[in-house]
Amino acid sequence: MDYVRITHIDDPLFADMHALMGRIFPAEEVLEYELWREPLEDPGIRVFVAVHEGRVVGATEYRYYEDDNVAMTDFTIIGEPGLGIGPFLAQHRQTDLREVATSSGNELFGMFAEIYDPYRAERHEFGGVKPMDPFVRREVLAHLGYRRLDFTYVHPSWNNDGEAVSELDLCFLAYDPATHSLPGALIEKFLRRYYAVLAQKPAAWEQMVDEVGQRDQVALLPL
Repeated sequence: MDYVRITHIDDPLFADMHALMGRIFPAEEVLEYELWREPLEDPGIRVFVAVHEGRVVGATEYRYYEDDNVAMTDFTIIGEPGLGIGPFLAQHRQTDLREVATSSGNELFGMFAEIYDPYRAERHEFGGVKPMDPFVRREVLAHLGYRRLDFTYVHPSWNNDGEAVSELDLCFLAYDPATHSLPGALIEKFLRRYYAVLAQKPAAWEQMVDEVGQRDQVALLPL
């Protein structure tokens, strides 16, 4: 299996990846095809696919914010079971991120991720791929060390229609086990920067971001 970076919308592997996203994720979680052009060409956004026997069988997107020394896992897709795609992507992503942080003179502090709450996301089939089942994914990510940030989370729909999506929790993987909370200001800064690409944001999101930014610390809770 190969770990291949995609940097242009015209890469044939991108068409395969976008089709895979459409099979796995609900429509409101998938950015439309043409809108990927600019993100793929952004050197700070890292999109990789797992290629097995010439086929895209998995994918992951993530980014690193040097000024705050944190990363964000945008998504991880396991296209089929039994190939070890999840561990393959996780290991290569971590190695790559640590190298990126080291090149900036940092030791990576941690990584944000939006993680489905299985009790609110049961209706999603996720392409019928069992490793993508919300219950399975949440348990795996808990074992990796992710914890839930202690506030009610919503995010803007990637359809850019101003709708609020509320089936996920915002979580964080801290590489220092002594880290039990994050500054509210850091969370607000991250969310505003991360969702700057979407012009239409729901009022519930704006209120949430304002409120979390006013908190001194936000606890990290078990998944």
